[in-house]
Amino acid sequence: MLLFTAILSACTHSSSQTTADSTKTNTQAKMTVEIWSDVMCPFCYIGKRKFEAALAQFPQREQVEVVWKSFQLNPNLETDTSKSVKQSLAESKGWTLEQADEAMSYVVNMAKGVGLTYHFDKAVVANSFDAHRFSHLAKKHGVQDEAEERLFAAYFTEGKNTADHEILIQIGTEIGLDPGEVKKVLAGNDFAAEVEKDIEEARQFRISGVPFFVFDRKYAVSGAQDSKVFLETLQKAFADK
Repeated sequence: MLLFTAILSACTHSSSQTTADSTKTNTQAKMTVEIWSDVMCPFCYIGKRKFEAALAQFPQREQVEVVWKSFQLNPNLETDTSKSVKQSLAESKGWTLEQADEAMSYVVNMAKGVGLTYHFDKAVVANSFDAHRFSHLAKKHGVQDEAEERLFAAYFTEGKNTADHEILIQIGTEIGLDPGEVKKVLAGNDFAAEVEKDIEEARQFRISGVPFFVFDRKYAVSGAQDSKVFLETLQKAFADK
């Protein structure tokens, strides 16, 4: 319970955390940063870039392990290649198409600010469960961050169907996974339990939106915050080991 309270408290006050203790050093310490995220979440890709910018400035970055955790914004979403993301968003939010278009334009401009190019006009409405299973397979082989990067790019930039097993096999091959293993995993139910476990942990931590970053199960940052917030939290969490 103390851990749970600490995480929620850190999330609420993340932008005001101080780094007064960051002068302490621990050259042997390792820190784990868990990131709850969904492939179809535009803020998650933006948050990834902002976190990476902070990590690049963190002197102990080689001692940080990043673990991606599964989250589904819309677990009941059906993959539908005939429907535009704008239509899907309008339906799920109860918006007009004009409102959906305005919201997407805002996100596109936000993405540009971190060097990302979003093409919502060709993005494919796709359930993300199998993509999350694929991410866990990539984690097993030590290439989860590469998998997440390619999944985001495939969805937001390249207009690929991230629920299509052939697309996931292609991405797996690109990042060095055995295509036969990827095909076998996707054909069955491998790593489904791991995905469900991540989602259940999110419920326990009362995570209702992503991205959500947890630092050593002590501190948390919710949303695609400014890189300065991530850097301050990295420093605070590392000094508190």
